[in-house]
Amino acid sequence: MKLATALSQRADLQSRIAEIGTRLNNNAKVQEGEKPAEEPEALLKELNGMLASLEDLMTRINLTNSKTLVDGKTLTELLAHRDCLNNRLQIMRKFLDTASCKVDRYSRTEIKIVNTVNVTELQKDVDRISKDLRETDEQIQALNWTTDLM
Repeated sequence: MKLATALSQRADLQSRIAEIGTRLNNNAKVQEGEKPAEEPEALLKELNGMLASLEDLMTRINLTNSKTLVDGKTLTELLAHRDCLNNRLQIMRKFLDTASCKVDRYSRTEIKIVNTVNVTELQKDVDRISKDLRETDEQIQALNWTTDLM
């Protein structure tokens, strides 16, 4: 099985586990003398099986990520780098939006608001980060489709 397939299965399992949680909550209590729409014991058994499968799958994914090397870095390192680039990009874009926002003055007596940064240089940084994020994500996606799950 390829890593990408395992990642897809993990997402599906996580979604199904959340759904079981909702179904359990919906059947936790009933009016005296009534029966629940679904038996909580059966749902709990199903939940336990899914969680065991998820744990195994996550272990194999993490092991694969930590053992897969590309350009001297593990896939785990690439994932961490991508997540930090994404965080940085979001913060920088918001900061750039704020710095770029023009404040209108209606008279010369109003306080003048000025930028604290060079917006043009900041935009170049944002573009560079965006490119790095895109290239890193492409590299990760390629590895996901070519790497066998351990």
